[in-house]
Amino acid sequence: MPAQPCMLCGSMSRDGLWCAPCDRALPYLDVALCPSCALPTPAGEVCGRCLKHPPLFTRTTAVFGYAFPLDKLVQSMKYGGQFALAHAFAKKLARCIDKTGLPDCVIPMPLHPAKLRKRGFNQSQLLASRIASELGIELLPHACRRMRDTPSQSALPWKERKKNMRDAFCCDADLAGKRVALLDDVLTTGASLNALAEAVQKRGAVEISAWVVARTLPHRRT
Repeated sequence: MPAQPCMLCGSMSRDGLWCAPCDRALPYLDVALCPSCALPTPAGEVCGRCLKHPPLFTRTTAVFGYAFPLDKLVQSMKYGGQFALAHAFAKKLARCIDKTGLPDCVIPMPLHPAKLRKRGFNQSQLLASRIASELGIELLPHACRRMRDTPSQSALPWKERKKNMRDAFCCDADLAGKRVALLDDVLTTGASLNALAEAVQKRGAVEISAWVVARTLPHRRT
């Protein structure tokens, strides 16, 4: 592999878009996690929040915690047009996915047409395309549509995010009997993914998984 400047520290890297030392510094989720939402739990049991309010997606696979310096790479992909990062993230995510029970198809988190025109691309669709190719499963890039141009979830308080996503999506595909993976870049409260899961469930999906590059973790109290 030819050498190139590391996207994080600038030193020359022969290991890809970022160098091996920076890779070791990334916040990999290498601890026991709730299988439903990928939050850390002591022994990998379902967390209290998911027991009380189970999400419509039953399993979540996440590679990283959404923290420095991984957040800078995600933002470079999402807002800086660094499309090569989608390929790198997809390869990382594909390695974490359980190959014994792959879904029938993968659906990326849709953008509203207004936001898509402004940004010029959908980062979740880029990720989903790579993942589908890596795993040999069907990609359904236009199965779902975002009906409302909702305010950015990151700009809202956590308690407002579920209300913001109410009736935000519709699904046009017949998913009767299908096992579906929903793909997004970052999972925070799960409101967006849960609203999308509701849309695909209405169209017959029988098993819904969530695949994300990164999981936002609760702030630790000091």
